[in-house]
Amino acid sequence: MGSSTPSRIVSLAEMRTACETCSLHELCLPLELAHEDMEALDSIIKRRKPFQRGEFLFQQGDPFRAIYAVRAGSVKTYTHTDDGREQVTGFHLPSEIVGLDAITSHQHPCSARALETTSVCEIPFDKLEELGNQIPGLQRQLLRIMSREILEDQDMMIWLGKKSAEERLAALLLRFSRRFQDRHFSAVDFNLSMSRTDMANYLGLAVETVSRLFSRFQSEGLVTVDRKHVQIHDLAGLERMAGIDPGCSHRA
Repeated sequence: MGSSTPSRIVSLAEMRTACETCSLHELCLPLELAHEDMEALDSIIKRRKPFQRGEFLFQQGDPFRAIYAVRAGSVKTYTHTDDGREQVTGFHLPSEIVGLDAITSHQHPCSARALETTSVCEIPFDKLEELGNQIPGLQRQLLRIMSREILEDQDMMIWLGKKSAEERLAALLLRFSRRFQDRHFSAVDFNLSMSRTDMANYLGLAVETVSRLFSRFQSEGLVTVDRKHVQIHDLAGLERMAGIDPGCSHRA
């Protein structure tokens, strides 16, 4: 324990430099704040040492104390069903907030686990609430984030309930493409940190079905997949496969 790196409060200068030069800053908590408000926000944000692959940010049933903004890496959230099986509920990329679903019950309804080496900002929620009463812009941003999560959950319920297996996988690849593009990464050449088993679980499919569909997509020239590396060669074709009007993959 003595050799580990302790959690610490980020200095204002470090926080401003890291966020203002980061291509993700517009997707995370707002920075359009007065100097004194920025200083107050900075004072509550903690930088955790990186989580290694497989480590938990929190586990299902843990008391709710903080939300986490992913800075680098990726996180899987999942629950356990009554019969003990795992149900994947989401994959979270840099700039995304994890843990907001615990606000009502004051305990985490799911577990969050790092899919790779992942760094996060830990934001104690009680202190964030206090700041939200003083900084209207902060409160509005939290409401926008929560609204976006509700809409995405609704979208997921629709395309899991009504789409075929190939439409589900194509839509998931397009969703990742859009999210990487939003973060100023390539929309057609990226790595997926989650396993085929996790993807199949999330999509409500058998892992054999996902593997077969990846092979089919490759044979049709839509993508090339080499383990976790994905290259999209025909974005419009993938959109048609997902049942989306070409050019509208942001709705995937």
